[in-house]
Amino acid sequence: MKLSRRDWLRSTAAAPALARASGAPAAGGVRPRGRIFEGEALREIAFPLGGLGTGTVSLGGYGNLRDWEIFNRPNKGGILPFTFGAMRLSGGGLKRPLIRVLERRPLPPYQGGFGLHREQAVGLPHFSGAVFEGAYPFANIGFQDDQVPAMVSLEAFNPMIPLDTANSSLPAAVLTYRLVSKAPAPLDVTVAFSAINPVGYDGKSLLSGTLADRNRPFFGANVNEYRRDGDIHGLLFSSRKYQPDSPRHGSFALATRGGDISYRLTWEQGDWWDDFHLWYDEFLTAGRFLGGSPAPSPDGLTNYATLASHFTLDPGQSRSVNFVLSWHFPVVENYDPAALPHARTMRNWYGGRWPSAWEPAAYLMRNLDTLRDRSLRYRDALHGSTLPPSVIDAVSSQASIMRTNTVMVGEGKVVFAFEGCADHEGSCPMNCTHVYNYEQSLAHLYPDLERSMRELDFLMNMRADGSMSFRTPVPPVPGGNRNHPAADGQMGCVLKVYREWRICGDDAWLRRLWPEVKRALEYAWVKWDADRDGVMEGEQHNTYDINFYGPNSMMGTLYLGALAAASRMAAHLGEAETARSYDELRAAGAAKLDRLLWNGEYFVQKVDESAPAARKYQYGDGCLSDQLLGQWFAEVVGLGRLLPREHIRAALASVFRHNFRNGFEGFPNLQRIFATGDESGLLLCSWPRGKRPPLPFVYCDEVWTGIEYQVAAHLIYEGMVKEGVAIVDAVRARYDGVKRNPWNEIELGHHYARAMSSWSLLTAYSGFSYSAPSRELSFHPRQPRGVFRTLFTAGSAWGVYSHDFTLKGLRAELRVEEGDLEIATLSLPFQGSLARVECRAPHSAVRDSEGLRVAFRPLCTLPGGSTLTLAAYPE
Repeated sequence: MKLSRRDWLRSTAAAPALARASGAPAAGGVRPRGRIFEGEALREIAFPLGGLGTGTVSLGGYGNLRDWEIFNRPNKGGILPFTFGAMRLSGGGLKRPLIRVLERRPLPPYQGGFGLHREQAVGLPHFSGAVFEGAYPFANIGFQDDQVPAMVSLEAFNPMIPLDTANSSLPAAVLTYRLVSKAPAPLDVTVAFSAINPVGYDGKSLLSGTLADRNRPFFGANVNEYRRDGDIHGLLFSSRKYQPDSPRHGSFALATRGGDISYRLTWEQGDWWDDFHLWYDEFLTAGRFLGGSPAPSPDGLTNYATLASHFTLDPGQSRSVNFVLSWHFPVVENYDPAALPHARTMRNWYGGRWPSAWEPAAYLMRNLDTLRDRSLRYRDALHGSTLPPSVIDAVSSQASIMRTNTVMVGEGKVVFAFEGCADHEGSCPMNCTHVYNYEQSLAHLYPDLERSMRELDFLMNMRADGSMSFRTPVPPVPGGNRNHPAADGQMGCVLKVYREWRICGDDAWLRRLWPEVKRALEYAWVKWDADRDGVMEGEQHNTYDINFYGPNSMMGTLYLGALAAASRMAAHLGEAETARSYDELRAAGAAKLDRLLWNGEYFVQKVDESAPAARKYQYGDGCLSDQLLGQWFAEVVGLGRLLPREHIRAALASVFRHNFRNGFEGFPNLQRIFATGDESGLLLCSWPRGKRPPLPFVYCDEVWTGIEYQVAAHLIYEGMVKEGVAIVDAVRARYDGVKRNPWNEIELGHHYARAMSSWSLLTAYSGFSYSAPSRELSFHPRQPRGVFRTLFTAGSAWGVYSHDFTLKGLRAELRVEEGDLEIATLSLPFQGSLARVECRAPHSAVRDSEGLRVAFRPLCTLPGGSTLTLAAYPE
């Protein structure tokens, strides 16, 4: 199964429809930059819009806003009543004004004993069709309706710029509606956006269902104000009912810019459905709104308001209207039942940056062109790469996880991250070390935030005995919680410190953590490797929520990777003897682990039968998909192979051969079901030689996308590109908009953090590696011939690398989009004997085992906006 056949060919067929609907050129013009959906595939789409640590509101496939998760908690299915965009057209040859909600009409089934939800304005005229294009962080919708004398489209995004954490953490969503007139005469247009004042709502669905109207006991003293800042017009929604230390305290804003503006601060009230009737009549007949006064609402009641932009389009003329929706809820409810009474609330980082929702809305509106352009350059750098379409889609879509309520950013710019999101609360707090072993997206896009997690791990969660709390309590306390340590999480954290230091190159940061890093590593000699032979034998708690007993390569390769990373860090810090001892133990452990666990096809577990608890939840002779987890991490951070190459490749081939299923019909799964029917996916484990335990480790028959991406990336690292891409194709085919939301991969909840292993697909396919301490940069694509192009992020800079590699030689270009990149050596693919290298920067070049190695003396420094070109020719 190939997604390029099943999904992207369909996307290509839909592209002209999107272009026609949006007024953009089709064939021969601007190509779509993302995955395209229409018809039934619109149903499950919920595209998160929001900043890092701010919460999100999602754009539905129809153009509707859904899952309002801006109140410091998940809120799946949550809506804000009468919060929608609409347009009114008159003139232009129309006999009467024409109204459309700026959404496609919903698809059936139409369920519920009381009809469709009127509070979502479903009863007003909608567009008959829509085509949705998603290339995170941008979504574009082309609306379709033959009765409308204009082409209408929507672009939605929140600024997302690699390495710029502040501008990627704005609590806002930008909605840009674009109209192109098809009328034969001037067309009068009103584009209006209405919203409820939501302040007082805590974001949880109510016992009676979702928030359906403005009458609720938590409302009261809600105030809607008109604001103007130069040519920025808007509405600020607040409440005087709650004190600043309450989680219900906050504000919401709606802003637009320039032009002829009207607004209504409060919809007229009455019995039954009078307010919506009166609003519609005013919109239809007058097309304008008459202001109002900012009076507080009675207790138990809030208000709706509307902001509108008015203009005239001549035939063929186009115009865009920008709306910014912004929020500010600075106090977070700590709903962990173990939280102490004094710790029932905490403050988020973004809330401390702004006094209300108005200021980020105005900031974003003033800087919209710049922030949009910078975000577009990131989008285009990724989606303009030559990586397989499913790989680009996986990398792009799962970067959205870090912007959902899975990842909170607390006061002081410290990350507190759940594993995922339940419908109305976070799932499994916080910073679970073994789940975040897989996450690579945040580390490479926003390394400052990732470093805050390591500081919690090593400067707060370490205990006197050298063990580490594998979850971070909120607020953090010395030693973390009282739970047992996790073998995979603790060894993985050593690898993650190496990764963070390698990305930032900050020796002072490394020195601050280094004493605790050594204690964490050497705790293995107390708990898991008491005989110090380099192989873990003891009770090993792990990411499957059980303990493995006896040697296994999943824990074993993480241990070997931690020893290798610690050896390099020790050597850099001048601790030669420590570095030597770690490296000798690594070498001995690697030899013993390979000898002990290699069965000729893959690595197995030698179950410690003497442990009473080992009677169940082990895998023994099974083929575990995660069996080389530490080796995958070692590839990501440039440590090289920890075990013999031929055994690594054979084991990965066995994982693909035995664990990847094309279809689950007839497969008995008594655990959680993440793939079914004719879908394809990678099982966590199989027993191709028999001897499946009566009660194997829990989850073994499940399919987890984070492990699928990890294995796929590792296959690609080892040159098995076809197999790796097949796994990625399978994941993205399951998340197709019909069956599941492409921007919400699930495991223990929504937006599960493990899926951010997808970033390693980019590093694997591109062969990218950068070490800030040594300033060594490498690109060795796994399919190097021909034209190649990829996004890269390198800690202090990001940009695009491209080359054209033929028998005639290599022509390469390295463009830095933003930041400053220092390069001492550059390693690129090359074949044959080297004749000469052309490059304007002072350099020397040699041919080595990997290809071409170019050394720059002095350092080659590339500031943002600059490009380095290089050509190499064979003899």
